[in-house]
Amino acid sequence: MVRKMRIKFTVLSVLSVAAVLAVILGIINAANYRRVAAEADQVLEMMAENKGRFPKMKPFIEKDRKIEGRGKEKKHKRNFEMSLELPYELRYFSVLLDENGEILETDIGMVAAVDAETAQEYAREAVKLFGKTGFCGNYRYRKQEEGRNLRVIFLDCRRVLGVFQTFLAVSIAVSLAGMAAVFLLVFLLSGKAVRPFAESYEKQKRFITDAGHEIKTPLTIIDADAAVLEMECGGNEWLSDIQKQTGRLKELTNDLIFLSKMEEEAGERLWIEFPVSEAAEETAQSFELLAKVQNKHLSCQIEPGLSYCGEEGNIRRLFSVLLDNGVKYSEEGGEITFSLQKKGKKLVLSVQNRAVNLDREKTAHLFERFYRGDPSRNSDTGGHGIGLSIAKAIVEGHKGRITAEIKDEETLKITAVL
Repeated sequence: MVRKMRIKFTVLSVLSVAAVLAVILGIINAANYRRVAAEADQVLEMMAENKGRFPKMKPFIEKDRKIEGRGKEKKHKRNFEMSLELPYELRYFSVLLDENGEILETDIGMVAAVDAETAQEYAREAVKLFGKTGFCGNYRYRKQEEGRNLRVIFLDCRRVLGVFQTFLAVSIAVSLAGMAAVFLLVFLLSGKAVRPFAESYEKQKRFITDAGHEIKTPLTIIDADAAVLEMECGGNEWLSDIQKQTGRLKELTNDLIFLSKMEEEAGERLWIEFPVSEAAEETAQSFELLAKVQNKHLSCQIEPGLSYCGEEGNIRRLFSVLLDNGVKYSEEGGEITFSLQKKGKKLVLSVQNRAVNLDREKTAHLFERFYRGDPSRNSDTGGHGIGLSIAKAIVEGHKGRITAEIKDEETLKITAVL
């Protein structure tokens, strides 16, 4: 359990860091992408005002400065620093189409990587896309109406997109390296973080085992004294009640000691291959008469000839616990179904019974110690609410899983996969 807690603590810590890094990376790279697109759109806007050609920069800058000082028109000022060298740094082309989509003009004088045919293909593709601006491959485009015609202007953004993609790749790589470092540090330090719990858990298990052994001795003496008094003085309801309650305490003590031993992580267990179908049939036969006495019917669906490698005694106890739970908590006249099948390499065991007062929200608590789905029936069933905890410990000790589900609001099905 301590090992599982360390793993869970480490995983949750790494997932938390990953979520924070994902948000930070998303915001930074989204802002970077928007900046790249915005700067390209501003250049395209200037070119759109000049019919797909780059304007002469000196007059354009002087015009921009005049606009800057004119109060209401100040909003038209460009948001980036324009340079006289800018026209010589950019590569662009444009295509003019009529209202029927026919090519009227192709201007590829400022680009070497694209010929007229390729430029026209880009234009036709851009016309099909929604929006006034966007990307076609490494080119940012802008659609500009010129009378009844449509001009599509393309700006080569290969260099800035390359920078953006490099930054994105580097940021992801650095984040992954950081997460790996966090995982390693958290895993190494998680031992110290869970040490107080581990010590408390070990003390609890030791107390249960020690206290259980100490309690068994006086219980045995009390039971023996009650038997002697019964022989000497004759039986009565008081002695009978003492013997009954002593027996229940012995059973509970043995169950708690068994659970404590099952949850021990250290120590080797003796696993052998045995005929599990025969063990299931023998266990089921012992419960058929009990079910019949209580006016209930137990049906078995056991696949013959199955074998299993595990702790035979504990597997038999698993069958007994689940059958006992099914018989105890099924309603009078109800049907209990005991099934054992092999699916692939796994052994699937299930017990299904009709019951009352079922609650889907409480199924997750059925395997907790001393949990009772219907506390009012304690005196009727005579159980301690610890049987399914033992079943869970046995299944997990065999590297399996056990689940509970409610079907048709009146049927409880417990399934163990080994």
